[in-house]
Amino acid sequence: MLFHLTPAERLGRAADRLQSTDVVTAGLVSEIIAECCDRLPVSGQGRAAAHLRELIEAGAWTDAVVMLMETELPRWRLRRLVYDEGEWHCALSLQRDLPDWLDQPVETSHSELPLALLKAFVEAKRRDGEIVEDARRPTGLGVSSQQPSVSCENFT
Repeated sequence: MLFHLTPAERLGRAADRLQSTDVVTAGLVSEIIAECCDRLPVSGQGRAAAHLRELIEAGAWTDAVVMLMETELPRWRLRRLVYDEGEWHCALSLQRDLPDWLDQPVETSHSELPLALLKAFVEAKRRDGEIVEDARRPTGLGVSSQQPSVSCENFT
């Protein structure tokens, strides 16, 4: 059941599901939303949730995924979207204005545009989860309490 899984496990499941599919369906998009979205559940009330439901019902998969990105990943921006040799290549970035060699974007590809975007969405959510986990860890010297402290000063 979904409520027993950690967020990282749910995102892993969603990523696995996207790897094994070639067709976007309303069920797939709803499943990804249920497993990945914290801010905008499909069953939620409000204008954004209603608009998302309309997009899904109309089969406007690309628009629905872009709306998910804007709602769920407000810090992430689409850095690159390229169609090359039958594949859509998508890159999302936290710092879009950095040069390519300094940036650490999430990059995915798929033959279907909505699936390339969905894969990038899930990977960005994963990366956001890792950033949150890193922020929760206590920072310090990293010295184990079992190891004695040693002064390395040379006073001679």
